[in-house]
Amino acid sequence: MNQAFIRYFRCPESLVKLDLLTDQVEIKEGYFKFGPDIICYGQSPSASDRPESQLSDALASSQADGDTCHLPFNPTEVAENLRLERYESRVESSRWKDAVRATYYTLRPAFPVAFRRHLQRFWLRDWEKRIFPRWPVDRSVDQMFEKIMYLATQAQPGLEIPFIWFWPEGRTSCAVMTHDVESASGLEFISHLMDMNDSFSIKSSFQLIPDARYVVTQEILASVRERGFEANVHDLKHDGHLYDSHEKFKRSAQKINTFVDQFGSKGFRSGALYRNQAWYSEFQFAYDMSVPNVAHLDPQRGGCCTVMPYFVDDILEIPVTMTQDHTLFNILESYSLDLWQEQMDLIMKQHGLISFIVHPDYIQTSRARDTYIQLLSHLSEVRSQKGLWIALPGDVNTWWRQRDNMQIVQKNGEWKIEGAGSEKARIAYATIRDNSLSYRIAEAS
Repeated sequence: MNQAFIRYFRCPESLVKLDLLTDQVEIKEGYFKFGPDIICYGQSPSASDRPESQLSDALASSQADGDTCHLPFNPTEVAENLRLERYESRVESSRWKDAVRATYYTLRPAFPVAFRRHLQRFWLRDWEKRIFPRWPVDRSVDQMFEKIMYLATQAQPGLEIPFIWFWPEGRTSCAVMTHDVESASGLEFISHLMDMNDSFSIKSSFQLIPDARYVVTQEILASVRERGFEANVHDLKHDGHLYDSHEKFKRSAQKINTFVDQFGSKGFRSGALYRNQAWYSEFQFAYDMSVPNVAHLDPQRGGCCTVMPYFVDDILEIPVTMTQDHTLFNILESYSLDLWQEQMDLIMKQHGLISFIVHPDYIQTSRARDTYIQLLSHLSEVRSQKGLWIALPGDVNTWWRQRDNMQIVQKNGEWKIEGAGSEKARIAYATIRDNSLSYRIAEAS
């Protein structure tokens, strides 16, 4: 029951114990609250079928007794349901929507760009009516764990609960910049985009389509890596059909896996962020970057409801937590940094991962390019002023795996971190300050 909580914080199991309340008369699966602002999905008394309903509050019956928190739900189950988007299984598949999508991708190459934008806006026209996941950033998983840490700390007055801080060297949050290359024009723009990024000392990853639209040569791959950037695999054909059926997906996954060696890649992202996390075992990649935090403005709805990386079996999911450039420019019709800055502020408040997708195909106009340069400048400023770690996805993958294998132990009355990479890790302490949870990061030993 406490597996996901301990894995999230990497704190000593002896200091926080979770227990399921056993005096519950009725248990059913659905939505419920855990405090006024956190929506959960799992098995709990009085759970509701829809998030729009008047939801019962599980916090009211939660109890903390010393180092044990008694909860009317299983937080590990809730975290998995949200991260893996299992709550979306309650939404019945619409055959006409599937047919429209298939027709769109068949005819898409013949549609002018302006017409495609019109169709996309029409398809997404009701997005503002959806209350879950929460727009513009959903932190349900993170806030649930934070609330449990609050209860555990509150029940043990004077105790600071140690845990392994989320990012190396005590960095406040992490940001990754990624570029999905969708056309030959975008492929030609890669070198210019690397120049723009390098002018702010921000490295990024390029996701390249292996079997359609353009040819990825070894020279292109070498030019990306030699400059300190990453090259990853982007779908197979980017035609919207990767997840049509499990059998078809398995055949496609076998082809995709061959590009692990050909591209020298460890990462993957599907086209248009289509996904089925239950099928990821077919992949041989170390990490995936296909799951949005909140997907109101993506072709496939849902969202993982967390701003932290998480494991899907042995694959690390590095979620997309920021609105894509194409969506901002063409659906929301905005060239302002306001939305991106709002999302960054919310994520940094949670000490989470800020993950961008900016397409070289869509920032070639002067207006879009100016907006992107403003974004790079803002990221550089936040890095210098607030301790933001701007990293490659591969670096995030390495760190998160190391952190997951570290142990925090007590020796001679002091807490220590053991394991590979521990020299970059920092101990943090959770405590109650002014009736709210507060973190204190210890100095490096």
